Amino acid sequence: MRVLTIATTNVRRLFRIRTALFFSFGFPMLLILVLGATFGGSFTPRLGVVSSSSGPLEQALLMQLRQTPHLRIVSVGSHGSLVTQVARGRLDAGLVVPPGYDTTITSGGDVTLSYVAKLDQSSQRLGETVRGVVATQAALLAAARFAVSERAASDFSAGLGLATSTQPRLVAVSVSQSVAGKARSLTGIGQFDESAWTELLLFLFLTALNGGLALIETRRLGIERRMLSTPTPTVAIVGGEMLGRMLIGAIQAVVIIVGSAVLYGVQWGQPVGVAAVVGLFVLVAAGAGILFGTLFANEQQAGGVSLLAGLGLAALGGCMVPLEVFSPTMKRVAHLTPHAWANDAFAKLVGHHASVTAIGSQLAVLGVFAGALLALATWQLRKSLVQA
Repeated sequence: MRVLTIATTNVRRLFRIRTALFFSFGFPMLLILVLGATFGGSFTPRLGVVSSSSGPLEQALLMQLRQTPHLRIVSVGSHGSLVTQVARGRLDAGLVVPPGYDTTITSGGDVTLSYVAKLDQSSQRLGETVRGVVATQAALLAAARFAVSERAASDFSAGLGLATSTQPRLVAVSVSQSVAGKARSLTGIGQFDESAWTELLLFLFLTALNGGLALIETRRLGIERRMLSTPTPTVAIVGGEMLGRMLIGAIQAVVIIVGSAVLYGVQWGQPVGVAAVVGLFVLVAAGAGILFGTLFANEQQAGGVSLLAGLGLAALGGCMVPLEVFSPTMKRVAHLTPHAWANDAFAKLVGHHASVTAIGSQLAVLGVFAGALLALATWQLRKSLVQA
């Protein structure tokens, strides 16, 4: 009973501080929205097109571009405006169709299309897509000219009609593909999913470390000495402090998970797996928070170190930059943190729709982190109570 009383008292202390409530519950939800809206979801490149659309050939080319999957076509008024928008990042690349496109082609001339892009990999990949669409129409036009040269058609229009009618009967080349090993990229991930689980881990750990300040305040005000002067045993105080931090983490996790699911449609994956990852990470965070609360003499020291440690471990563990962009060496270093193992678990649960059995290794490592931190925190807390 005394353990529960001490635990609920710690929870009530948190709920009485408005700034703590905001940074524990409101701020994470706001960051999930901002990060998801800015970086989340699938990427659809924007191709600006300068064109008069004056003839059927030009219109057919633009129609093929618009029908290309995962490509958004944006009409631009001039070449200068196109270059400016690409340079400023408003468009990913641009295509300029010169005036008289249809007239030049039907008269037997050649047309040069201009592709405008930055020197980066995404623009080069988009260029391959554009060249593929242009090459498709170029092949049809070459077939029409060949029909005229071989006198199978009286003029270019007749040759184009013959090539168009013949094209569906041509034997197409089909390519089959298979994936060797397991796919590394996340599949079916929503716009806010990754930002939701990374912010959950960041703020669970940061809130627990900041909770150590309350433990320092309790010791400074002599509350622990007064509790020890009552029939309350040391083990009850230790258990109450531990349980209080776990309850705060559990409440915070439930609010973020349910709130993000309701407000942003976040899919968290298999409930059992999510509960296992969150439960173990709450234990990790609670152990770290208690440990910090016993290592420092005043709130000023603990506040600065806890903020630095919370943000630093989160960044190193992939809560700010995805682990996929880390070098192999940095990935190994990142997995010295519990955040990296929890991120790996959520990537499987959400990105690959895995079950709890598929994240067994991640859960085992998180369990080791939790056991070590809780044991060390318990020893340090009992030591500080005895000295009090």
